[in-house]
Amino acid sequence: MTDDARTVADRLRSARRRRFVGRAGEVELFRAALDADEPPFTVLFLHGPGGIGKSALLTEMVELAELAGATTTRVDGRTVEPSPESLRAVLGPGMSSVVFIDTFERLAPLEDWLRETFLPTLATNVLVVIAGRHPPARSWSDDPGWRDLLRTISLRNLAPDDARAYLRVAEVPDEKHERMLALTHGHPLALSLLVDVLAQTAGELPAALVEAPDAVRALLARFVDSVPSKRHRAALEVCAHVRFTTEALLRAALGESDCADVFEWLCELAIIEPGPLGLAPHEIARDVLDADLRWRDPESYLDVHRRVRAHLIEVLDATAQQNRWPVADLVFLHRHNPSISAYWDWSTFGRAFPDRYRAEYRESILAMTKRHQGPEQAELVDFWLARQPEQFVVVRASGSAPIGYFCRLALHDATEAELAADPGTHAMWDYATRYGRPRPGEPVHAGRFLVDAELNQLASPTINVVTACSTQFWLSRPDLTWDFIGAFEASDAWEPFMAHINFHRAHDAEYEVGGRRYAVYAHDWRRVGIPEWLDLTSDRVVGGVSARPARPAPELVLSQPEFADAVRCALRGMGRGGGLERNPLLRSKVVADRPGPATGAALRDLLVTIVESVREDARGEKLYRVLDRTYLRPAPTQERAAELLGLPFSTYRRHLTQGIERVIAEMWHIELYGTRR
Repeated sequence: MTDDARTVADRLRSARRRRFVGRAGEVELFRAALDADEPPFTVLFLHGPGGIGKSALLTEMVELAELAGATTTRVDGRTVEPSPESLRAVLGPGMSSVVFIDTFERLAPLEDWLRETFLPTLATNVLVVIAGRHPPARSWSDDPGWRDLLRTISLRNLAPDDARAYLRVAEVPDEKHERMLALTHGHPLALSLLVDVLAQTAGELPAALVEAPDAVRALLARFVDSVPSKRHRAALEVCAHVRFTTEALLRAALGESDCADVFEWLCELAIIEPGPLGLAPHEIARDVLDADLRWRDPESYLDVHRRVRAHLIEVLDATAQQNRWPVADLVFLHRHNPSISAYWDWSTFGRAFPDRYRAEYRESILAMTKRHQGPEQAELVDFWLARQPEQFVVVRASGSAPIGYFCRLALHDATEAELAADPGTHAMWDYATRYGRPRPGEPVHAGRFLVDAELNQLASPTINVVTACSTQFWLSRPDLTWDFIGAFEASDAWEPFMAHINFHRAHDAEYEVGGRRYAVYAHDWRRVGIPEWLDLTSDRVVGGVSARPARPAPELVLSQPEFADAVRCALRGMGRGGGLERNPLLRSKVVADRPGPATGAALRDLLVTIVESVREDARGEKLYRVLDRTYLRPAPTQERAAELLGLPFSTYRRHLTQGIERVIAEMWHIELYGTRR
């Protein structure tokens, strides 16, 4: 055909073929059937969710068939009434050698008739290609005859190389490719829509699908043509928000005692895949549905999130340490948080798992540490492997070799010599004792080492496992005190993540190993416990930048002489307005561990209680009277106090010194052991 004779239809056909990429296996299977004298199968059944490229593949197959000289007929289920008479009328009296039926979900009432009545009448050289959202009914495979004459293909998203080929054909700059693949997961329609977004925004891509509502609506229309009710729509939105949906989770999220009907409805959707842990939408469908609710109704979105999160925490409480899946499901809720989602590798989420350390892993662990963090760090890993091997967790995937590891050391179980041998443990233990010394027997943990064999400390399967295991550790331990994260090389890269989980940067605990400087982040669970922490982080999960957590005023660990001086100063300040507000006791255990804020008023109440306790014996009554007239109901001068008490001044001074010593001793005991003597 000359250029002058070309029509618009020809140009459309060329453009479509030029933009068609991938599906090599499906095309080759069809081409082989075309070339055979008698096709090895009669029906090729393609199925997949809306926008996956079924119609584009059928168009390519039509072109191939016509180029091979076959006669073709193409039927669109949207334009045909689902009755035998209507379909016969469309196909006409003379049957083509290849019949294509698109949008077959609209012709579902005809499926049994096609299989049992119509298709058996065709000549053996006729090939029928059906494309729809749902796989063929089970009755096809139950029939031994059709088992041989039916080929079923589930169409998936484009492979990364095919998706990049499509973007190159669409003249998208190479530097945009990876971001577009991350946003679309290779979904053909999503790629096409983002190409349009790119053209309309002068080359600017949205940070997330929620920022492209027109594209979201177009995708959504393909995924869900009609939802039976608001209740079904809510169930679909819940399913999109979580990693896996069970009936129990759905009941909790919808606030219903029975939702078996909507759960069964979800099971039948083409965009939903059932699995051993529950139902999960195809990735692009999940992202589109979740983005739509977040953009359309932020309050409902947050309500869904809170209900789901509360249910997962209840499940975690019930299963304690026996089940790590609820923790992974909690972590999964972070995937659309603009501040921290990039810290996880979502493409491999759930594909690696923790395993206990075994001696055969030693060489692999030391090798990956030496490769990424140097021989000095590897020597320290070996040092702790010999002393606390139970604190090392190996990360594995499909193979037997470790793909990473991490270590949370129990500093309270280490000797002083062991702590001093490692600059990291020495710095973190010193910080704990200076700013909130644990009482005897209280645990102090430190995340000291973390390495992914390939990516070191970037988003990786190892980071996925570490965050889930750490969350499970925190939620399952009621006795936590200090917890440190001191495994990352010093930079600002991890600041948003640490702010999100409420770990503050402990600058004066940073340390060096082999010329590398490591940052330390700290959280004192005695100050912000698990219930408060869960409340604090709940709404942060779904978005918004977390403010950097203010480093708590460090808890002072005073020596006994310093402590005694502070008590004396506090007693003298009781009668002066504001005289207690700067007393160092406000940052010591004796005050900080009391209920309520550590204020001057709290310190005064404590002193009054301790002074009044002095009178509990006969000797103490004399001392109490002196303390009372000196500090609680002070006379203008000590001389006047002695006069009011009827004591010689020397006796008054002796009793005052003894009374102060009693108060100091009582408060020192509380500082050390948390209780009165």
